[in-house]
Formats: sequence, structure tokens, C-alpha cells
Amino acid sequence: MTVIADGACLGTGLIVPHRKRAGRPLLRGQEEDNAEHRRVRARVEHTFARMKNWKILRDCRQKGDGLHHAVQAVATLHNLAMTG
Repeated sequence: MTVIADGACLGTGLIVPHRKRAGRPLLRGQEEDNAEHRRVRARVEHTFARMKNWKILRDCRQKGDGLHHAVQAVATLHNLAMTG
């Protein structure tokens, strides 16, 4: 499984955008990588934003794994709705 993250997760082993170095612009391939990274992250972030409007998550006050399972279930249902 591939996990992408924002620039705050440097050094975690996750895929993060390329960073500019002082006085050195990004290479063309790095700029293209960053553009693709932004496109993928935007879709994920938009999904999270939509899920926050769902009552099951907004009102969820479960502890432990309960919230994890609720989010997983809602994400699965959302993905099924998008592909159907």
C-alpha cells in the first residue's frame, strides 16, 4: 500500500512532495511529481470534507476502535457509491 502525505511528514517513510532547496529550483520531473501529488491529495481531502458532514461521524462519540470502524465503513460506502 502506498501512503502519501503532506510536507509535514518528512522522514516518516511516506511519500511527500519534493521540496525546493535554497537557490535551487525543482527539476521538471519533480514539479510534475508534485502536481500529481496535489491532485491525489485533493481528492482524498475532499472526501474527508464530505464525510465530516455525515451525521454518523459528526455524532460519533465512541472510544477505542469504534470510530476507526465507523470511518472505515463510511469510506467503503462512499467508494461504492462513487463507482456504482
